[in-house]
Amino acid sequence: MSQDTVMDLRKFVVPEIIIGTDARLLIHRYLTHFNSKRPMIVTDRGVKNQPWFLELESLIQSNSEDMIIFDDVTPNPRDYEAMMGAEIFLSHDCDLLIAIGGGSPIDCAKCISIVSTNGGHILNYEGVDEIKLPGPPLICIPSTSGTSADISQFAIIQDSQESVKRAIISKKVVPDLALIDPIPLMTMDKYLTACTGMDALTHAIEAFVSNAHSPLTDVHALEAISLIYNNINKAMEENRTLDTMYQMLLGSLQAGLAFSNASLGAVHAMAHSLGGLLDLPHGECNSILLEHVIALNYETEIERYKAIAKQLDIPIQHLTDDAIRNELLLKIHNMREKLNIPSFLQVDTLTSEIIDRLVVNAQNDPCMVTNPRILSTKELKNIYEQILRV
Repeated sequence: MSQDTVMDLRKFVVPEIIIGTDARLLIHRYLTHFNSKRPMIVTDRGVKNQPWFLELESLIQSNSEDMIIFDDVTPNPRDYEAMMGAEIFLSHDCDLLIAIGGGSPIDCAKCISIVSTNGGHILNYEGVDEIKLPGPPLICIPSTSGTSADISQFAIIQDSQESVKRAIISKKVVPDLALIDPIPLMTMDKYLTACTGMDALTHAIEAFVSNAHSPLTDVHALEAISLIYNNINKAMEENRTLDTMYQMLLGSLQAGLAFSNASLGAVHAMAHSLGGLLDLPHGECNSILLEHVIALNYETEIERYKAIAKQLDIPIQHLTDDAIRNELLLKIHNMREKLNIPSFLQVDTLTSEIIDRLVVNAQNDPCMVTNPRILSTKELKNIYEQILRV
């Protein structure tokens, strides 16, 4: 890997972070810190019945004059869900947002925050730095070790009319506080653990080869790759430990610090397109796409992919560049297979028109801008044709 110093200007933005066992239970201190009287919890119905959530809900309620729960959030959250949440937030005179769950409720909470202060429609804020005013305080408590939405300057929301995921990127969507606690991860099912873990690995790999990387993001990306690789299989075991889930959280956090500031690449651009048009699970899409995109990007960033291979315990010393490429692809393939994530996505309908729309939407996604090379229409189309089955 080249040792040349990156001289281009870079910024590095993070929220306040508290990580560790029972970090979530510090919520009452921050309700006082922000002088909140009427917080709104944004979550989903799958999380809402977990024992750790009920404990958290009780703690928030006992430290507030009133509390609103908004749980009309679906996977791949829609623009109208954010608009509904903003209306409820304003009509109840809420003063703080608490996002509890995976990436979907956290992204939705970010969008609620934007609209509640800036007005208008959430899709008006698509793009980079389009938000004028900061929103109300936002506290995030993640329940998965994958999205890192709890610390990033990205909010992803689905345009329900066009069936496209829109990216909102701004310092103003960086949460004020992330309470990162391994306890909620203990209730994740195995497949969600696998897909969110591979999502975090994808974050780290794409951030490291991004054309917007920097020395600040590189160190976090490489550490994330090592942490996730060394713990993801243990996280799938029946008797997984709290320490294992803490290591997964730490890996996801490190990956988030990297990608929030270096952005991502073609894997996420293509996954956003799949999630928007076909409503497919984000982590699963990334898991399946990752090896295909690495195969195309490898020649452009050979030295960086060698560094990634080393983090994955691939002995590269006496291997040719082509052999390292093959070993890296095999390693990613075997990781996915061992986690029981399939090599393809099942869809109800597949036509050439659908493939064409997927390609166009991926090409227009902002994550494609920081991919290390420009992927052709033919290359994108070939990948979609390989991974989609009726």
